[in-house]
Amino acid sequence: MKRVIAVIRQEKYEDVKKALTAIGCDGMNVSEVKGRGRQLGIRESYRGSNYCIDLIPKTRLELIVNEDDLDTVLDTITENARTGEVGDGKIFVSEVLEVIRIRTGEKGNDAV
Repeated sequence: MKRVIAVIRQEKYEDVKKALTAIGCDGMNVSEVKGRGRQLGIRESYRGSNYCIDLIPKTRLELIVNEDDLDTVLDTITENARTGEVGDGKIFVSEVLEVIRIRTGEKGNDAV
């Protein structure tokens, strides 16, 4: 099993969610976060004053997926979150040692 964490633009969240649901990936945790990458924030001007927003609002999705579904999930997120502009986000993949469904006691792939 793998944990997929995707940090994406807020405006792309609905597109990504619908696409993940369409491929049968229903379970996910979603958080509103702030952060920055290489772009180091956004420089804007308001009434003649320049300022920098150095922490940009993003949406963080966290999913646990079976290894057989990993490539499909990654492709789906990438295709639906991409705008081609700086700040589209990142996807992180890590190993999950165990999953237990609290309600039933199911473990492993059955619990996902």
